[in-house]
Amino acid sequence: MVHFVGAGSGAVDLITIRGAKLLSECDVVIYAGSLVNPDLLSYCKQDCIIYNSATMTLEQVIDVIVEAEAAGKTTVRLHTGDSSIYGAVREQFDELEQRGIAYDVCPGVSAFCGAAASLKTEYTLPDVSQTVIITRAPGRTPVPEKQSIRALAAHGATMVLFLSTGLTEKLQAELLAGGYAGSTPVAVVYKATWPEEKIFRCTVDTLHRTVTENGLTKTSLIIVGDCMGDKYLRSLLYHPGFTTEFREATE
Repeated sequence: MVHFVGAGSGAVDLITIRGAKLLSECDVVIYAGSLVNPDLLSYCKQDCIIYNSATMTLEQVIDVIVEAEAAGKTTVRLHTGDSSIYGAVREQFDELEQRGIAYDVCPGVSAFCGAAASLKTEYTLPDVSQTVIITRAPGRTPVPEKQSIRALAAHGATMVLFLSTGLTEKLQAELLAGGYAGSTPVAVVYKATWPEEKIFRCTVDTLHRTVTENGLTKTSLIIVGDCMGDKYLRSLLYHPGFTTEFREATE
């Protein structure tokens, strides 16, 4: 059996209870060493065999899993955050299905959730943004044309950008060209929820300068949007003048 486990956003205690249990019981772990906090491996039993997938190809990962299956061992494939976001898991699922190898998925706390917690920010605010766009700037890996930063920026929604810290000069220009005002708040969160986490606040106009001056090149999330501003409408859900299924309006 193979368990795909979301390691969480960085802090060792932000892995799920299920994920920690699977780690403690497995015989083999293949973890994304370039992104996963290695301290999470402390959950593993002493004789667990550990592989760092940062140095491996897809084919090598599958070979390890196939060997473990043949020996009757249980494998955990440990991915950063939640594996559904930039986890490159679909190709692994397909390979396992072709071989008739059973697998399941344990969700994790994504870095975009960890960053919101660190920023004490609500991404969705009434009359400000009811949509969160999770995306990335095009680099060595392209993005579909209709999902360009410029096209997505036109919505004025909260935007969370993964894998884009080294591309901020063009990113800033595309955000502006797409419709974000230069004064739109931006936060760059380095290693959200890790012990070494750092937060840099700026605006769209100063994004590239902020990233460059602070030497940020990777493992950072960029959050763009007026959800980090001061103006919003109070939620109707808890307003005394709003009737819900569970209570009547009192004014």
